[in-house]
Amino acid sequence: MLKQQLQQKLQQKLSPQQIQLIRLLELPAIELEERIKHELEDNPALEEGKDIADDFERTDDEGVDDITTNETDLSLGDYMSEDDIPDYKLREISEKTDRKEDIPFSVSQSLNEYLLQQLGLRDLPEKEMKIAEYIIGNIDDDGYLRRELSAIADDLVFQAGQDVNEKEIEEVLTIIQDFDPAGVGARNLQECLLLQLDRKESTPGVKMAIHILTEYFEEFTRKHYDKIMRGLNISEGTLKKAIHEIIALDPKPCSSWGGSMEAAMSQVIPDFLVEAVNGELILSMNNRDIPDLKISREYAEMFQDYTGNKANQTSKMREAVQFVKQKLDSAQWFIDAIKQRQETLQRTMEAIILLQRDFFLTGDDATLRPMILKDVAERAGYDISTISRVSNSKYVQTNFGIYPLKFFFSESMQTDSGEEISTREVKKIMKEHIDSEDKRKPLTDEELTTILKEKGYVIARRTVAKYREQLDIPVARLRKEI
Repeated sequence: MLKQQLQQKLQQKLSPQQIQLIRLLELPAIELEERIKHELEDNPALEEGKDIADDFERTDDEGVDDITTNETDLSLGDYMSEDDIPDYKLREISEKTDRKEDIPFSVSQSLNEYLLQQLGLRDLPEKEMKIAEYIIGNIDDDGYLRRELSAIADDLVFQAGQDVNEKEIEEVLTIIQDFDPAGVGARNLQECLLLQLDRKESTPGVKMAIHILTEYFEEFTRKHYDKIMRGLNISEGTLKKAIHEIIALDPKPCSSWGGSMEAAMSQVIPDFLVEAVNGELILSMNNRDIPDLKISREYAEMFQDYTGNKANQTSKMREAVQFVKQKLDSAQWFIDAIKQRQETLQRTMEAIILLQRDFFLTGDDATLRPMILKDVAERAGYDISTISRVSNSKYVQTNFGIYPLKFFFSESMQTDSGEEISTREVKKIMKEHIDSEDKRKPLTDEELTTILKEKGYVIARRTVAKYREQLDIPVARLRKEI
């Protein structure tokens, strides 16, 4: 049965400016720089430079008495068609054409290109050449071939019209596995290591390493050295020489290709700088590559000219007034959001420094206090969700190195005397004991628990296991050495 009824309800709705601010808060410095560049390109009413006093100020009613605007529908892309290129864009393109600059660039050879280059030096029949090219195209960036040969055979039939069997593919794969770097084309770690050992001088240690990886690979990965020595009837010294040969191999022989690009992409740009000078902490924001923003004087004057001639406004002029005002409002909103972001980041970092003052002065992990999002939120005067966004993907440079903001957050635990300490302190003690342990007989989680309890830290074994995993430290069995 259908029926109609009226309902009244209160609902909170974020304004476009609030949404924009939330998104800006999450951006680290390097992404904020790109976001500002994008906004400068999209909005001609926004310019780089210091703001001046008589720049445009938003008015809600001036000159637009008969124009209704819906703020929630404002979108920079709604007011220009893709075919309309504004004058400022034409000027920018013209300037770029006029400037004849040598733009530096780097060219690096990909792994695929390097392998194809080596393939070109081999005198292979056309059929084998096509198989080899297809195999190379399926090799991952780290050098492994993870596709089944049967799947490659099916692809060659349906896509390249090549009727081949797995044996033929394996024969071509053997040729590719002879390429540099050693280990390329391996289908698993065992094969990768064996391919590298085959290239080495045939010493007793290398021969034994091949023997171990061929017959006792699983025992080797699990570090069951006693079982290997009994099975091969070898001494501990012989096993040590073989293991030395194995650990010198590269499990990802092709990971260096594209390494420079990955390094550039993973470069950390700190958002904050905290310096300790004579016992005082000085906080500054890293705004080096973030330009000052202002409203375009040209657009502000255009708006004043349009609104000053209300009596003779045509429908096209009214549309122009609305377009200009929307661009000016959008520019001002963006400037305000950037300022608000900077203020929020500043106050949040000040609260973190206040809570972790001892660490910023000494750099000693043991001085880190327990701190959660709520602690910072209370001191900064923001909501917990705001602090979470600020601390995400942000870094601070100190006298002792660069740290992610999340580094300073940790839970608390109590000692047997009732004192609250950071869990980071417990992890540091655990790591110190693991680093100095006898690798022939590594400390188990139970033994680590006992050591911590003797030092006054009330902690359960499962908690020790959790902290060990957070430190990326394997279990005792996998830390064993001979």
